[in-house]
Amino acid sequence: TLFRSHCCCREEERAHVSLHSTMALMRGVFIVSAKRTPFGTYGGVLKDHTATDLAAIAAKAALSAGKVTPEIVDSVIVGNVMQSSSDAAYIARHVGLRVGVPIPVPALTVNRLCGSGFQSIINGCQEICLKESEVVLCGGTESMSQSPYAVRNIRFGTKFGTDIKMEDTLWAGLTDLHIKTPMGLTAENLAEKYKISREDCDRYAFKTQQRWKAANDAGYFTAEMSPIEIKTKKGVQKIEQDEHPRPQTTIEQLAKLAPVFKKDGTVTAGNASGVSDGAGAIIIASEAAVKEHKLSPLARIVAYHVSGCDPNIMGIGPVPAITGALKKAGLTLKDMDLVEVNEAFAPQYLSVEKDLGLDPEKSNVNGGAIALGHPLGASGSRITAHLVHELRRRQGKYAIGSACIGGGQGIAVIIETTA
Repeated sequence: TLFRSHCCCREEERAHVSLHSTMALMRGVFIVSAKRTPFGTYGGVLKDHTATDLAAIAAKAALSAGKVTPEIVDSVIVGNVMQSSSDAAYIARHVGLRVGVPIPVPALTVNRLCGSGFQSIINGCQEICLKESEVVLCGGTESMSQSPYAVRNIRFGTKFGTDIKMEDTLWAGLTDLHIKTPMGLTAENLAEKYKISREDCDRYAFKTQQRWKAANDAGYFTAEMSPIEIKTKKGVQKIEQDEHPRPQTTIEQLAKLAPVFKKDGTVTAGNASGVSDGAGAIIIASEAAVKEHKLSPLARIVAYHVSGCDPNIMGIGPVPAITGALKKAGLTLKDMDLVEVNEAFAPQYLSVEKDLGLDPEKSNVNGGAIALGHPLGASGSRITAHLVHELRRRQGKYAIGSACIGGGQGIAVIIETTA
């Protein structure tokens, strides 16, 4: 296996790493488990589950699937963006305690917006590479349905006649106030720059829905999925698949939807990522921990990169992120068997595809966020989990996952299968 050869060839690998870049990982870091919940649609079946609830479900499933006892976890790192639950400030700590991680083990909540799921893995890698941890429970979670309304500036009283305004914190969070621009308009800027038409966007949205259906029908999501049981009037219902996809959608139906952000624009409700709820958990371990605890590595983390970009075209962030990660690893896009770029908006994904020259047959092969939904902090965890299992199913070697990030950033992680 790759793991055995990796153990035997540390000196050769160090030489290989130093030849290409001093920035690639200096210790072997392995993914030993990767699970996620089904993604619920906005106001859908998971609306009563907090982001903490969802993360705990994913984490428990990951520990079980990887045969990782909570006692060997050295650190818990959870990505979350909207902080929508009342216990959100405690989220990583509560997740760890809920799944039985020992009290002395520290916890960290991270927020790199839509890249938070990936960021939790990067933070975990850094802890392992610094020998601060050997086994890290990483994850990302979001309940967009539970994002509250807020009333600002009334804590210290209001003047007579003041009109109290309710703020939708979810809509506010999806607007970059530094440039006074909603995320959807940044995608319209990309459509203009890269000459992406409305028809291109609808065709891509249709394709991603069909790819999700084909993959779902074939059971390609089963390995990563952690079903959720919810109580209904008819009794306990087991949720085992994503709620948001609409594979019955036709090109004609998509064409009838009105643009949301710009007159004669390209972004509609049908070709943008779905507002949704869900969580994912990735357990990573050092080479020493894999040996000591007899864990089964699913993939090795090869490299990662985070980059800034112009906030007005934040969706192009995966271009410098993917380019940077490949450079650190001494690899090219041709070496990648699978690529997944989070589909924030169809024109955003298509701009990245065009700029990088991505092969459509290797990219977002089983559908993406336009079909599945994009629970902000969870998507990086979902993409990583899916790439881990899909790469193994296809008997491929390398995959790269990436996401654009509101405010103008991009993030990417490269993995290599271990079998």
